[in-house]
Amino acid sequence: MLEKLEEVEARFTELESKLSDPAVLKDMNQYRELAKKHAELSEIVTAYREYKKIIEDIESAKELLNEDDPEIQQLAETELSQLKEIKDSMEEKLKILLLPKDPRDEKNVIVEIRAGTGGEEAALFASDLFRMYSYYAERQGWKVEVLSSHPTDMGGFKEIIFQVNGDHVFSKLKYESGVHRVQRIPVTESGGRIHTSAATVAVLPEAEEVDVEINPQDLRIDIFCSSGPGGQSVNTTQSAVRITHLPTGIVVSCQDEKSQHKNKEKAMRVLRARLLAQAEEEQQGEISSMRRSMIGSGDRSERIRTYNFPQGRVTDHRIGLSLYRLNDILEGDLDEVITALITAQRAEQLQGELFQENSAS
Repeated sequence: MLEKLEEVEARFTELESKLSDPAVLKDMNQYRELAKKHAELSEIVTAYREYKKIIEDIESAKELLNEDDPEIQQLAETELSQLKEIKDSMEEKLKILLLPKDPRDEKNVIVEIRAGTGGEEAALFASDLFRMYSYYAERQGWKVEVLSSHPTDMGGFKEIIFQVNGDHVFSKLKYESGVHRVQRIPVTESGGRIHTSAATVAVLPEAEEVDVEINPQDLRIDIFCSSGPGGQSVNTTQSAVRITHLPTGIVVSCQDEKSQHKNKEKAMRVLRARLLAQAEEEQQGEISSMRRSMIGSGDRSERIRTYNFPQGRVTDHRIGLSLYRLNDILEGDLDEVITALITAQRAEQLQGELFQENSAS
């Protein structure tokens, strides 16, 4: 571990030197790329330098143990005990910081929310989830753009697809893929009985054109009139677009914009993201189950979370976390949930790394 940390610090120092080079300062593209790498290493190097300072302090405290004064020896022993605890904690932190990063973490995402079992109540829950993610994005300083939606008369969504742009979006939202379940008395239920409904969430990293190559001859593009409750252009102009990717059978439609061109552009974004996700799922299928983490695996059939209104409780079933702050979470206060998921996945990663090291030795 120490060898790796020395290499990281040397690379960090090299980047600092390059960033002050006048030639680099003139080339903004190169400067941005180097500054980005520098920022990525900053947290590890800062922690490593703190760790080295603790090691120095431990050595100084050990020297004080040789003093003749019993009072100084006692103070040194107390300090040494505290410093060793900090050292152990810092070593765990550094191990986690050195874990391989998901290369997709910095990507923007396309989120697809679909009403599942539960009829109109499931559609209303899908709307609640969209609102929750929109508020969370606002707290993070991210931008939300709706790409496609199929609203219901009561204000819910049969389906809503939206893009979230910002800093390290996928790193936080990737844990949201799966089945979300709600338990509450529906507004459509007069008897006051608690119903269970569900909605599925799929979080796809945004795919650039360079990530996915699409042959135009593989596409069938249909133009039709938009439909749905309300809207001046509904059923009047042929602006809605449906794109079928013939080799995979993936179908994407978009009708939210009045412009046919804009609807096509949005539909292509969704198609690229789905094709990339499909390719990654196929690749994941080739990886042994030992190395594949269930947390954030993106399995859309997995029930990941329950929102229980009578108890005011949100439970994430993957890590056994229950929080009695339902209203706050639905208002976008997801930090505690997402931080717990990140911590659990890193612990799982670390366990996997240690297992591999032990197997190799």
